[in-house]
Amino acid sequence: MCGLAGIIDLNYQAVPDLERRLQVMNSLQKHRGPDGAGLWRHEKEFVGLAHRRLSIIDPSPDGVQPMTDRFGNWIVYNGAIYNYPELRRELGEENFVSRSDTETILWAYRKWGRSCLERLRGMFAFALWDDEEQTLFCARDRFGIKPFHYSIVDGIFYFASETKALLPAQKEIATDAEAFKDYLVFQFCLPGKTLFRNISELPPAHHLAIKHGRLSLSRYWESDFQPDHSRKEDYFQERLRAALKESVALHLRGDVPVGAYLSGGLDSSLIATLAARCSEDTQVFTGKFSAHGPAYDESGYARLAAAEAGLTHHECDITVDDFIQNIGQVIYHLDYPVGGPGSLPQYLVSARAAGYRKVVLGGQGGDEIFGGYVRYLIAYFEQCIKGAIEDTLHNGDFLVTYESIIPNLKCLNLYKPLIKEFWAEGLFEPMDRRYYQLINRAKGLEEAVEPPGPDGYSPWAAFERIFNSPKGRVTSYFDKMTNFDFQTMLPALLQIEDRMSMAHGLEARVPLLDHHLVELAATIPANIKFKNGRMKHIFREAARPFLPSAIVDRQDKMGFPTPLVDWLRGEAREFVRDALASARAFNRGLVDNKEALRQLDKEPDFGRNIWGLLCLELWQSQFHDRAAYYRRLFERPDFEPMVRDAS
Repeated sequence: MCGLAGIIDLNYQAVPDLERRLQVMNSLQKHRGPDGAGLWRHEKEFVGLAHRRLSIIDPSPDGVQPMTDRFGNWIVYNGAIYNYPELRRELGEENFVSRSDTETILWAYRKWGRSCLERLRGMFAFALWDDEEQTLFCARDRFGIKPFHYSIVDGIFYFASETKALLPAQKEIATDAEAFKDYLVFQFCLPGKTLFRNISELPPAHHLAIKHGRLSLSRYWESDFQPDHSRKEDYFQERLRAALKESVALHLRGDVPVGAYLSGGLDSSLIATLAARCSEDTQVFTGKFSAHGPAYDESGYARLAAAEAGLTHHECDITVDDFIQNIGQVIYHLDYPVGGPGSLPQYLVSARAAGYRKVVLGGQGGDEIFGGYVRYLIAYFEQCIKGAIEDTLHNGDFLVTYESIIPNLKCLNLYKPLIKEFWAEGLFEPMDRRYYQLINRAKGLEEAVEPPGPDGYSPWAAFERIFNSPKGRVTSYFDKMTNFDFQTMLPALLQIEDRMSMAHGLEARVPLLDHHLVELAATIPANIKFKNGRMKHIFREAARPFLPSAIVDRQDKMGFPTPLVDWLRGEAREFVRDALASARAFNRGLVDNKEALRQLDKEPDFGRNIWGLLCLELWQSQFHDRAAYYRRLFERPDFEPMVRDAS
């Protein structure tokens, strides 16, 4: 895990002050790689690469980046290729100078060209200068675990792991209109976009090439839903268990000890337990809000999982003071406002974990792959009622009948306010409209936020293209819902995972997002994944031999809730008021912070509107208000990055 950056003039002309610019970009990502830094510049000064190093595999000097294959090709890379030993043997051990997975990519590219991506098993973002072809080749892993952002300014292509490293190149720091509309609806941007105008992300499972001024972008992988209806549930359970054990074992590879996040939920508990079976002294890390009662604390389940698996368990108790003192740093490291306050506990738990480990395993991906969000059940239940009323429930379009879903509805007990709001309008509309209604977050922000002027862009139209396309590839309602979230929300969650861990020089790995496992899951029929309306049914049963039944059969899914509203009503109230009431805050072009202040006392329990508005304000304060500072950085040879608490 590291940070990468680079510059190339699209006309292959020398870039002024190339070395200084690379140094500035690298310094802005210093937290991603505290173990070292490196630069490479082409002799003609039209292309250069920069790297911050976090030493995980081959920490010796042989693993330093930028790295060359001795034939003129150079690479900067961020991630982990878990099958690198197998690839090394296939490529010829005699070719290698280092033991690093970085060098594996260089030699794989030399032998297989761009198709080398099909052979890489892991998480990665990299940029490779091919001197023979005079081409810059960039790629990002299949799920967007590792970030890659880029921008073109005055004919020069800049790229980096984090957006903040691209800000010094911008002529202005402004908000992208389409991306902002996405954020209001989804609380994240759809793939390819960022909230900064003129800064894009390389979408997951894509590669990008630049050759003599021409930029080409292509997708190289996509999960294909091809349900295998010839197999029984027992077959898929055994296949899943084998795939899970193999993936966790691969994700433990490296030259440093590996730990794990442990929330007490199914996914993290399984990952930590399987890790303990493969390695000694597995240390796990849990966040909790003990001052706010059981509604915000699932650490009891985490302690149960840790005790059963013999894990060394560390707990991080999070308070309102932690929120006040750290929220500015959280927004700085995120680069963007995000949809939920879970980023704060992730930041603090990562800080704790970094004191013991350089690598941690996490459980991201399970909900999107196997259907773990309560909204899937809410949306499907509505369609079951509709089918029962219209007498179409048994016409073959339903995975789960009205009768069979009823026993699993008790897990909706805590979600009655959401159900009430969802059914308040549009009941029994088409499935795509109903799911859009269920995930649309814009309604609560309409009075305080004014989207940019009309430009013909509709988040609904963008949603519909993803949800219903390609025609025939994803057919069931359940698969359409999970596929949309897998394609869009998961990369946004992975961005948070990456930023909150890397803020502390910590590598986060996600074993559930092994592409072999994901491709296997895509063959499991939806009526097995979602049997009788039970969320993550097949995954639960696959995990049953490894975990206490109290965790496998939990129905009180929490998802790391943060007592933000309690804090807003108490000790954090004045802090938030001060942030929203500054002179600059009152003169924002996109947000009416006076209205935000009026909403402060109206926020319902578990509400997220004030969080969204506060994030927007801190984001603009952290980046937009400091535009002059960022623009001057390329002019300062003595630059050292400054993290300012926007609060």
